[in-house]
Amino acid sequence: MSKKLFTLLALLVIGSLLLAACGPTATPTEEPATAVPATDVPTEVPPTEVPEPAVGSEEHPIKVLFVPSVDANVIVTGGELMAAALNEATGLFFEVSVPTSYAATIEEMCASPTDTMAFIPGLGYALASQLCGVDVSFKAIRFGFPAYWAQILVPRDSDIDELSDLEGLKWGYGDVGSTSGYMVPLVMLQEAGVTVGEEVQTGGHNQSALALYNGEVDFATTFYSVPLDPNGEPVWTWEEYLAGEVTADMYEVPAETIENCAPNEDASRLFCDGYRVLDARANIRAEAPDVVQALRILAVSPAIPNDTLSFSPEFPADVRAQIEAALLAFAETDAWDTSIGSQDFYGWTGLVPATDAEYDFVRAMVNAIGLSLEDL
Repeated sequence: MSKKLFTLLALLVIGSLLLAACGPTATPTEEPATAVPATDVPTEVPPTEVPEPAVGSEEHPIKVLFVPSVDANVIVTGGELMAAALNEATGLFFEVSVPTSYAATIEEMCASPTDTMAFIPGLGYALASQLCGVDVSFKAIRFGFPAYWAQILVPRDSDIDELSDLEGLKWGYGDVGSTSGYMVPLVMLQEAGVTVGEEVQTGGHNQSALALYNGEVDFATTFYSVPLDPNGEPVWTWEEYLAGEVTADMYEVPAETIENCAPNEDASRLFCDGYRVLDARANIRAEAPDVVQALRILAVSPAIPNDTLSFSPEFPADVRAQIEAALLAFAETDAWDTSIGSQDFYGWTGLVPATDAEYDFVRAMVNAIGLSLEDL
């Protein structure tokens, strides 16, 4: 072999070795992945639970209920003023409504146990607390009185002088769920042995007084509040009442002032020579400016614990505490008088804490006549 040929072969061998060294490195054969059985593969992802909006949030406003004892438009307007003030003070949201009856208000409180507050009278509270555990928070104060009364109105020129004279006559009342408009007068009539004739449910205290004024009924039952003297003070006090010093002739304004009873200039109040009328007759002063001359008080009931602000049975305690504090502050403002403090609304001049035991008197009456929510 020539030297040139040997050199060529050596170069070819070296080149082959270099090419082999630069080529890809062989990898071990990988085992195929084990297939996951179909039963182990989740077919659907469970949905994430969305939490309920908090009570008092914009998505879940607190229900504020008012019984339809006076004009519903007045209630809604004044109630929304209150709701706005509470929203500003607490950041909570509220939804104001006026159910169609006292019974419907109670039913709504029990049907919405976590998010409802309501301004309901003693009868409504007594029934609602027994029915589903509704709990009282405040009671109304009206011109220093923690109680109010029912009154029986008759035409001033009639010969009706005592309860027995109502035998067989047509009775006008607002709602069978009203403490002062129906229940307490019913007990008074039963105790007097009176069986009335036709009964007319008018829809409210104002409507009952107006029905009597228009001659549509023979007598009417409504709420009674103590009149004020020319200095703006009640003509008699709660202490005098408890001491038994109030006589039947003191329920009206002085007799010599009655012929001069009339609304004031802007018809916002009803005065009799400076004495101010506060019972249900004053609420129809615009339609019937001579209502005091036309209608007189035949009788006034024993004192009834004032109407309440109550909460549904499962209302959140922390939210309730915020509302209670805000309401007490709101009651000290001038805006209160354009809301629930207005005499055309519920006429609350203030509010104080109340206890459940204060309404045992009303429960006793409920039990005495066997009244139930179904009856309402």
